[in-house]
Amino acid sequence: MTNEVRDTIIRINLEEMAESIDMVKDHLPDSADEFRRLGIVKDGIYKRTEYAIENIFDICAILNADLYLGVPGTDEDILENLVQHGVLEPGTRQNLKAMKGFRNIVAYRYGRIDDELAFSILKEHIEYFSFFRDEIEQFLQSAAF
Repeated sequence: MTNEVRDTIIRINLEEMAESIDMVKDHLPDSADEFRRLGIVKDGIYKRTEYAIENIFDICAILNADLYLGVPGTDEDILENLVQHGVLEPGTRQNLKAMKGFRNIVAYRYGRIDDELAFSILKEHIEYFSFFRDEIEQFLQSAAF
């Protein structure tokens, strides 16, 4: 059996992730005070960020499965498998674990989010999405299937 990666599905997920993050960037204000007052736009920023992070973990799960890297018990196992097999850099694994934590806060404790902290995280780390996309694109281009 040959290793075939669902390239098209991965690229669609990458595009959906990028579209969500572009929307976040377009609506993210310059200050935490402005962010706190955004109301429903702020909610949209949170949901689009959550969706983008889910796209990332969907991509990772597809790669793990399609490359036959093992049956994972957790998302962290998937990330470890991808690092061990040269799909992701170790630094990317750490960034993705942090993203997952942020996603969990947004998804499960939505009413108690510290908007100032969330704004700071978004401002400082929004570029991780681009780095991830570049890393996956590079892998897809360099991998021989």
